[in-house]
Amino acid sequence: MKPIPFRERAYPVLKALAICAAGGALFSALRAPLPWMIGPLLAMAFGRFLGAELAPPKGGRSTGQLIIGCALGLYFTPVVGHEVVAHWYLLIAAAVFAVLLAYASGWFLTRSTGLDGTTALFASVPGGAAEMTILGERFGARPDRVVFAQSLRVMIVVVVVPFLFTFLGVHGADDYRPAQVGVDAAGLLALLVLAATAGALLARLGVPNAWMLGPLAAAVALTLAEVGLSGIPVWLSNSAQLLLGCALGSGFDRQSLSTAPRFVAMVCASVVLAIVVSALFAWGLALAGSVPISTMVLATAPGGMAEMCVTAKVLQLGVPLVTAAHVTRVIILVTMTAPMFRLAKHLRRNWRA
Repeated sequence: MKPIPFRERAYPVLKALAICAAGGALFSALRAPLPWMIGPLLAMAFGRFLGAELAPPKGGRSTGQLIIGCALGLYFTPVVGHEVVAHWYLLIAAAVFAVLLAYASGWFLTRSTGLDGTTALFASVPGGAAEMTILGERFGARPDRVVFAQSLRVMIVVVVVPFLFTFLGVHGADDYRPAQVGVDAAGLLALLVLAATAGALLARLGVPNAWMLGPLAAAVALTLAEVGLSGIPVWLSNSAQLLLGCALGSGFDRQSLSTAPRFVAMVCASVVLAIVVSALFAWGLALAGSVPISTMVLATAPGGMAEMCVTAKVLQLGVPLVTAAHVTRVIILVTMTAPMFRLAKHLRRNWRA
């Protein structure tokens, strides 16, 4: 097979970055919430839907996660760490709720679209699109449906939740601040190198969300030890959000949206229902744990870990607790989904027998 020239491979990526940057700048000028993530996401999705030849940069999502992981880790001072540990029961409750909600959403998709139960379940579990697609394939799920449903779920949550919070005037409900605010060039380079090393190690070990969890763990360890290397500059944080938005938007095109309109509609309906149910559950957890409702809404929202944590960071809504909740959720979902699925199939066979 003749190799594709570098120029032909680079052109779709450069076009995508230019369109995403324009989308981010436009949404920033309009003072929209999360402009550097939502703007690029919608610009990329719209361009792909129109048939434009656009492609996200290779490794862009991982790079964005690495930077965001570092930025979030700087919030975990010793005092904040103790506070997060004190709310461990909220983290476990939110994770268990996510498992139950995933099964309910999967059942809804099966009943409303006729989709097989295996595909419907793995399309509904908020444990990461790549991880759920790989895991679903092992059990016979349709990877195309799982990838599309996971991408659509994250997109809807990322767009709806920040806009809803902004409309309701929810912003800055706590006093959490990063431990290191000033930017030091040498320290920033050292922080990014340590984060990349941690991410690469977890990726090599096959850990899900490695490029988010590795840098986050490295930054948390440094912050808890009161080692301040550097803060994350605003332009770098915005660039990370742009890369995440670009990667999310690349999952949409005219063909995927037009081949199964009922499936698309029911996925949208299931995500909206999941957001509502999650918000109600978050309200109960907030009352039980004496924490702001807005923080628990983000902690239980059925969006991606990086995207929801970025939302908490930008809107200043309990960053450490939201981050800890999503890390706990990912660990429990990724480790428990397969065993629970096997158990459910076994019980179903015995019940039919």
